Amino acid sequence: MNNSEQENFRDSIATIDKEGKRNFIHPLKPKGRYTNYRTYVSWFLLFILFASPFIKVNGNQFLLFNIIDRKFNIFGQPFWPQDFYLLVLSLLVSVVFIILFTVIFGRIFCGWMCPQTIFMEMVFRKIEYWIEGDRNKQIKLEKQAWNAEKIRKKTLKWFLFGVVSFLIANAFLAYFIGGDVLIQHVMDGPIAHVDTFVKLLVFTSVFYFVFAWFREQVCIIACPYGRLQSVLLDNKSIVVAYDHKRGENRQKLRKNEDREEKQYGDCIDCKQCVLVCPTGIDIRNGTQLECVNCTACIDACDSMMDTIGFDRGLIRYASENNIEKGEKFSYNARIISYIVVLTLLFTFFVTLLFLRNDVQANFLHLPGQLYSTEGEEVRNVYTFKIINKTNDPFENVDIQLMSHEGKVEVVGGQVNIPKGGMYEGTVFIKINKENLSSSKEKIDLGIYAKGELIDEANTNFSSPLQNK
Repeated sequence: MNNSEQENFRDSIATIDKEGKRNFIHPLKPKGRYTNYRTYVSWFLLFILFASPFIKVNGNQFLLFNIIDRKFNIFGQPFWPQDFYLLVLSLLVSVVFIILFTVIFGRIFCGWMCPQTIFMEMVFRKIEYWIEGDRNKQIKLEKQAWNAEKIRKKTLKWFLFGVVSFLIANAFLAYFIGGDVLIQHVMDGPIAHVDTFVKLLVFTSVFYFVFAWFREQVCIIACPYGRLQSVLLDNKSIVVAYDHKRGENRQKLRKNEDREEKQYGDCIDCKQCVLVCPTGIDIRNGTQLECVNCTACIDACDSMMDTIGFDRGLIRYASENNIEKGEKFSYNARIISYIVVLTLLFTFFVTLLFLRNDVQANFLHLPGQLYSTEGEEVRNVYTFKIINKTNDPFENVDIQLMSHEGKVEVVGGQVNIPKGGMYEGTVFIKINKENLSSSKEKIDLGIYAKGELIDEANTNFSSPLQNK
């Protein structure tokens, strides 16, 4: 094979043919130790995905991202929009972690933990294998005319794809509206909750389109992580790699041929690594954007090496330096710097998380209202919000002035705040003129529950006095 032929892979992708039309990939069904490991990991992650919206911790949903009602639960702990800074910091920690993880292990997340890969390879692809058979049978079915067999198999496959897509849509929707709410809406029926049913249909359509037609194109075209890979990887990164020093010069296996004498490599050009690849690439061309590190090629190559009596590991997890120079993995300055930054950010995040107030109170002047007087008493009216971020309710909450002598009167009387809930109300604050020193001064308020101070707040108090 000449150099120009070897470089042809750079000019095209396996999912597009020479005429620019979609070329559907029919990978050979993978089997082997890594496939088994990935299957176990996938079962665990699928369980977490479908169970999390229905798991309760102290009465709170384990994971909830209700953007419309601005309610968020992370591991059963309620968060509010006022905690947005924690969200931003957690995203920064996640980004740095992904960068560090990619620098060391390449795109292994895509092959082992990405929902797109797990659903595609461990759910939809398995349905396809069950109904249509392995690679050769699928290709044969695609080429044959629309007879009874093809119609039956395609209809059954598409129907099951739709059912699974609908189930996935329900699970994802439960993260946004709440598991209990979703169950109640299902029990009430679609007519009673048309908006929820429409959302389900939209989610179902998206998932069906992705897994029935778009498929591996998500990893190749839509996902930005593959493009990050080319920026973040270096010759020390551990990726799924072909040992070209051992494999080249690749030649077919012939009976009674002395490969060592003819200086042939261990690669017998069986192309099993290509046939089993879910994105259709040839890993022997080196690390490519399309590679999701799914390890299917490792299992296929190891199986072939076992069959012909060669050592395993022609394709394996390795770095470029490991293959070229035999170097073992070591921490360089870039990796250490990422670890330091990640440690600092994570420490800062955990510190803020533990310092987060369980209760947050805000007082604002009622719009359009300044102050009123009654004899020597000055009165201001405020709207207030008290957010309870704990899993315990607060009853008969008392609001008291801490910085001045005066009165606090809550419109409506008692203030009761449910767990993980919020109370909104109106309050009048009255202070005698003799206790004021200027026309606008800061006052401090204390929020008490069961006689204990649970939060402090401050606001401005207006009066007719002249500044002293």
